[in-house]
Amino acid sequence: MLSDIFLFKFDINATTIAGASLWSLALYLGFSPVSEWVIDQLNRWFNFAERSLYSSETEFEKTRVARESQNAFYASLFSIVPFLIVGSLCNYGVEIGLGKSWAISMGILACMGCGVYELGRRDGQSSR
Repeated sequence: MLSDIFLFKFDINATTIAGASLWSLALYLGFSPVSEWVIDQLNRWFNFAERSLYSSETEFEKTRVARESQNAFYASLFSIVPFLIVGSLCNYGVEIGLGKSWAISMGILACMGCGVYELGRRDGQSSR
């Protein structure tokens, strides 16, 4: 199907995609304050960019609540992109250093470790 769209052929390795996704999830969990900051910045930028599309203040204010919630949704979706890039680099580093057979295993271990860290961090914040 992809060969019908693209003129060139490229190989997509399922283990590379799985490993990069696992590393991305681990980084997203482990650096959750950073991910929240990225979401806030993207939401702020989406709201600013959408404001420039309206010429009248009344039209802008009429649909403000719906647009802000839609922008928050888009910001949460696009916030994973930097983590996918860094997760792909981590996965590539593990593949180079330890071999392809270790990439998914290390991604799973990183997800478990960062998940436990995030649970402990949230528990520590709630007990204050």
